[in-house]
Amino acid sequence: MNMKMTFEQMEELLAPTYRVGVYCRLSKDDDERERESASISHQREMMLDFCAKRGWSVEHVYVDDGYSGLNQNRPDLQKLLDDVENKRINLVITKDYSRLGRNHLETEYLREDFFPRHNCRYIAMNDNIDTLYDDEYAPFKAVINEQYSKDISKKVHSSYASQAAKGRFTGNVAPFGYVKDPNEKGHLIIDEETAPYVKQIFEWARDGHGTAFIKRRLEEQKVPCPTWWNRQRGFREHYTKWEIQDPENGKYVWDETVIGDMLINPVYYGAISGQKKNYKFKIGVLSDKKPEDWITVENMHDPIIDQDTFEIVGEKMESRKCTRGDGTYSLFAGLIKCGECGKALTIRKTNAKNPINIYACVTYNRHGKNHCTQHRVEFDRLYDICLKEIQGLAKQALDAGDIAEDLAAAYDAEQRAQTEVKQRQNIKAKDRLEALDRMVARLYEDLLAEKISESTFESMMAKTQKEQDLLRKQIAEFEETAGNEEESESAKKWLDLIKEYSDITELDAETLNRLIKQIVVHEEIDPDGTRNISLEIHYNFKPIDDSVKHQISNTSGEASTSPGI
Repeated sequence: MNMKMTFEQMEELLAPTYRVGVYCRLSKDDDERERESASISHQREMMLDFCAKRGWSVEHVYVDDGYSGLNQNRPDLQKLLDDVENKRINLVITKDYSRLGRNHLETEYLREDFFPRHNCRYIAMNDNIDTLYDDEYAPFKAVINEQYSKDISKKVHSSYASQAAKGRFTGNVAPFGYVKDPNEKGHLIIDEETAPYVKQIFEWARDGHGTAFIKRRLEEQKVPCPTWWNRQRGFREHYTKWEIQDPENGKYVWDETVIGDMLINPVYYGAISGQKKNYKFKIGVLSDKKPEDWITVENMHDPIIDQDTFEIVGEKMESRKCTRGDGTYSLFAGLIKCGECGKALTIRKTNAKNPINIYACVTYNRHGKNHCTQHRVEFDRLYDICLKEIQGLAKQALDAGDIAEDLAAAYDAEQRAQTEVKQRQNIKAKDRLEALDRMVARLYEDLLAEKISESTFESMMAKTQKEQDLLRKQIAEFEETAGNEEESESAKKWLDLIKEYSDITELDAETLNRLIKQIVVHEEIDPDGTRNISLEIHYNFKPIDDSVKHQISNTSGEASTSPGI
């Protein structure tokens, strides 16, 4: 009894000396039941009432809402620790020990070292932890809190992985050009207001322009950046550094990184990609994964661009190289490759009395003839070959198109009607196949439970498997037909594209990047040292890659030009 009175008297004596800091934290990782009971307002009310009953003066309430307890990168926690160091507060209270943090090494450091060293008392109300008195169980509570957080982290990331595998969008804000579907969780719908800007960005990239060019054009056309759109719609309150520097025109300045990320995001051709980061518990994001390591599920929503355009842009971004010395790009930048080592051919001037522009293999230039040969192609020669081949292809396309146009129109109408019927039949076949799979599972369960005899099971299985085989054959035939239709559509796209250049008389980078996928240069050296250099041109959208080999000599002679559609 005397000991109890001693404690009460001690608390009474110390009460006027306390300057209390109340700390509240709520994490996105907390499960829903804990979030309800641990809400910020609930924590604040409980601790203020606790202090009022003891006559303690509360100097400040510190709040970190939406911050993980696995690290100390929390703004109000840092402010609290700074106030402790500067003697502005000398008593810290949290609702429970996990509110201070869930990393047991960090929380134990604060409890056992930091607070005592700065003469600051710490209390975790619901856990009966008080640094004024010894608590031998506190370290175990810290470990339990961390294990709890680790378990929640695993569940959260497992859930995200599951959603990614199903092609569901799990981000807080939809990608620029889309909005979240209010009627279906995890589904995206096209934002008619911003989607045209996305389409324009991809068209510029397809025509061979880099992110710097696109950034300048968007600013010239006064297109607001995604951050501005998100803020206007109430999704976020963030401002870019350019908006802060120039409140009037800063919203038109785009970040090149944002543009680059858009150009590699499969969401724009109708796919959903997830699991893009390498993550580790307590540390967080370690690095970005390569696009080929993402979980990507296609055909999840309406596309803004077609997949062909997306793939062409991706190839151009991958192959795009540095600028020349004068800051400009060569006409064939990103298009011309070495047929032996696979590296780019870069442009330079010869050292002759009358220098000319030539392309040569970058491996040869950097490492010498032991690693690759020169693959020398004169710029003017390459230009003439490309121009003549494009002119020839355009003429042939016009001739072929005039003959087939009337027949194609009638055929397309009939084909579309047949395709719609087949699509409906295919959906029904897939639904029936899923139902049969479930039926097979139930048959096995009934056999094991001895609800049906083995002979009945075998009879029903034989009938079911026969129907399954027919359905799989039907589905395979439809998908093969659909593939042929895609090839037909690709052929039409190629004819429409190349016919636009029937009157072409000169080349520019936009034309080359729109038409050409790759120019491959080969070099073979005979035993007598004669260099045999050839090149072939591969085109975007061309359904049959029947590229012509153009033989090139380093002295004189015409390249063979007999292109075929």
